[in-house]
Amino acid sequence: MDRYQSFARSGFGRFVVGKLGLPEPYPLRRHSPTQPPLDGPVLLGGGGRLVGPVGAAVKALGLDVVSGAGAGSVGGDGSAAQAGSADRGASAARGGSAGAGGSAGAGGRYGALVFDASGIDSVERLRELYEFFQPVIRSLAPCGRVVVLGTPPEQAESRIAQRALEGFTRSVGKELKRGGTAQLVHVAPGAEDAIDSTLRFLLSGRSAYVSGQVIRIGPADVEAPADPDRPLAGKVALVTGASRGIGAAIADVLARDGAHVVCLDVPAQGEELSAVANRVGGSAVQLDITAPDAPARIVEHVEQRHGGVDVVVHNAGITRDRTLGRMDAARWDAVVAVNLASVERVTEALFAADAVRANGRVVGVSSIAGIAGNVGQTNYATTKAGVIGLVDSLSGRVAGRATVNAVAPGFIETRMTAAVPLLIREAGRRMNSLSQGGLPVDVAETIAWFAHPASSGVNGNVVRVCGQSLLGA
Repeated sequence: MDRYQSFARSGFGRFVVGKLGLPEPYPLRRHSPTQPPLDGPVLLGGGGRLVGPVGAAVKALGLDVVSGAGAGSVGGDGSAAQAGSADRGASAARGGSAGAGGSAGAGGRYGALVFDASGIDSVERLRELYEFFQPVIRSLAPCGRVVVLGTPPEQAESRIAQRALEGFTRSVGKELKRGGTAQLVHVAPGAEDAIDSTLRFLLSGRSAYVSGQVIRIGPADVEAPADPDRPLAGKVALVTGASRGIGAAIADVLARDGAHVVCLDVPAQGEELSAVANRVGGSAVQLDITAPDAPARIVEHVEQRHGGVDVVVHNAGITRDRTLGRMDAARWDAVVAVNLASVERVTEALFAADAVRANGRVVGVSSIAGIAGNVGQTNYATTKAGVIGLVDSLSGRVAGRATVNAVAPGFIETRMTAAVPLLIREAGRRMNSLSQGGLPVDVAETIAWFAHPASSGVNGNVVRVCGQSLLGA
């Protein structure tokens, strides 16, 4: 329980926090089927090739779209009639008005600010970012979203200008207050029709604890689900380490989205594993994934019981912390065996047997420790960086057949982090742009986005779920 957050939201706590300049964690708006995705309309600006597709995608989510600087008017089908340059519409939303005549939501607030920067082809044109965002950034609703869309720098007319978008977006994410987040999405030419699932994730409470991330979308054949509310209906998902914590949350969310979840964990966790499997209407497999025959047994299970698997989530992981000079070989070997070697062996076995069905998904659970390192965790950080290496090596090899991505959680509120000493725990919670720890469901929602059948263009990504931690990149 985050007692500091409760204190900071009290009357006296707000006074103390304000006077002392302490962190101000804002209650995050997470996904709820009874609430709209955002608390206000989406202000859409920019003049690149993505304005029309983005407008259509946002409207399909049931969100109101207001055209802003450089975007012209957004038609009923989401198409954009270009109404001029960004210079002509520089004051897009001063005082609650919005460029082409639209208006903000209740209280003059926008649920999201979305800017298509894919057409910025010179350093001089980077000023368009300032002209769009500066007048409206303070009109973003609590837990609002900022999304900048660009072109992968190596495919852009100006690599310099497109690479500059990353610094802008990460800085905006650190400036936002009251639960706001900011992301950069690089959309490759030809991938304009592959953005829907990513926008559905980013423009909603599903991405509550994701901020400051750079996401890449490439061209792909998109599989539109028959039921948008149950996109994984008819799919089979394998989740390792599913008996508790993040693994149990992953099982819950994938089952909510319609998947039959095969929950796997060690026999010692059998009782908790069965409880999770029963709760989500899935099945339980008790198995030590480090056993020599584990990959073959997993392949046999998914093929004989389900005819294959659509989503594979490598969540099982352990820690055996010691500084390197005090670490015995058993601690090193155990962590490598569970966190990395088993991931590689099981994945290779599934693909070798053609057990991963068409448009499949492989998702690894890495960690910011694998990006930034951590004292006393050379073994753990090694394995979590190795998971990122798996994404790099496998995503290109199986492209067109499956996607391979990873999440890298930061400080997530679990039983494990609850046992961390108080001062270290508080540092973990506060050292991010949202000034709080995340929840297991935040990791699960990110994995569900990767698993979405329309996320075929999202391949080779490593997305941190860390509230834009001050550690790492």
